[in-house]
Amino acid sequence: MLIRVRRGWELPESAATPEAVVMGRRAALAAGAALAGGAIAPPALAQSFAPAMRNPRYQPGREVTPERDATNYNNFYEFGSSKSVASAASRLKVSPWSVRFEGLVEQPRELALDDLLKQVQMEERVMRFRCVEAWAMTVPWTGFPVSELVRLAAPKPEAKYVVFQTAAQRDTMPGLRQSWYPWPYSDGCTIEEARNELAFMATGMYGKPLPPQNGAPLRVLYPWKYGFKGSKSVVRVTFQAERPVGYWEKLQASEYGFWANVNPEVAHPRWSQASERLLGTNERVPTRIFNGYGEFVVPLYASLGKERLYY
Repeated sequence: MLIRVRRGWELPESAATPEAVVMGRRAALAAGAALAGGAIAPPALAQSFAPAMRNPRYQPGREVTPERDATNYNNFYEFGSSKSVASAASRLKVSPWSVRFEGLVEQPRELALDDLLKQVQMEERVMRFRCVEAWAMTVPWTGFPVSELVRLAAPKPEAKYVVFQTAAQRDTMPGLRQSWYPWPYSDGCTIEEARNELAFMATGMYGKPLPPQNGAPLRVLYPWKYGFKGSKSVVRVTFQAERPVGYWEKLQASEYGFWANVNPEVAHPRWSQASERLLGTNERVPTRIFNGYGEFVVPLYASLGKERLYY
C-alpha cells in the first residue's frame, strides 16, 4: 500500500498559475522599459532576450536586492573606475553580437548570439552575488548553464581550463585608453567548474535583458566565487590545457588568485571577508563559505590538497 506524505511546500495542480499567464508577464517585462531600475534596455538586447521560467532548485535564503541598486552600483572598468558607470556603459554596442569558440575545440567557430540562444534551455535563477570588495546582492538572473556553452563548443579531451574574454570596443569603452591595465579583460576556470550545475551564463536580470553596465548581452556567473571571476560582455571562449592568469591576477597576484572561492576565514590583504554589506539596506551580515553554495561545489576541490583555493 502506497502512503504519500505531502511536503509542506507542495501545492495542488489547480493552484498553479497557467504557463501562458506567467510567460505573458515575463514577455511584457522584457519588452518594457526598466525605469524602476534606472535603466532602459536597448532594443537590440530585447530582441535577443528570451523570458524564462524560474528554477526553484537554487534558493538564495535572502530577499532580492532592489533592481535600482543592482543596476546602478557596478564594477566595469572598461567604462570607468567608479561604481556609477551606467550612463557610460549605455554606449556599448550589443548588436550584432557573436561568441567565438577557439583553442582546444573540435572546430573553432563563431556563433551569433541569437543562434546560440536557440540551442540552449533558458531559465531564471535567484542567486546570491558576492563581490571581493565585501558587498553583495541577490538577483533573479535569466540565462542558461555554462555547461550548455561547453557542450556547444565541443572541447577536446585535453582541454582542462576555459577562459572567457570581454569585448574590447575602443570607440565605446574609454577605460581601454588606460594602457597600464591588461586589456582585454579575461578570466577563467577549470572545465569541471564550468560544467558544474551552478555555473551560469546570464542574459538577463529582473525579467529583462541584462543592462550594459551589468555585462550585456552575456556574462558569466560563478555564485560560489567572488564576482571578479565572471567576465562580462563575453565575446570569446577559449579552451586550453594550461591554467590561465586572469585580469586581476595579472595586476596583483597576491590579492586576486585563480580560485577566488568565497571564504569568510581568508581575509583580503586589505580588508576582512568575514562579513558583507547588502546592497539596498547596507546591512552587514556574516559571509558564508562558498557564498552558501557549498552543497553544489565542495566535491570540485576535494582532491586539491594544499592548493590555495581562495587567493
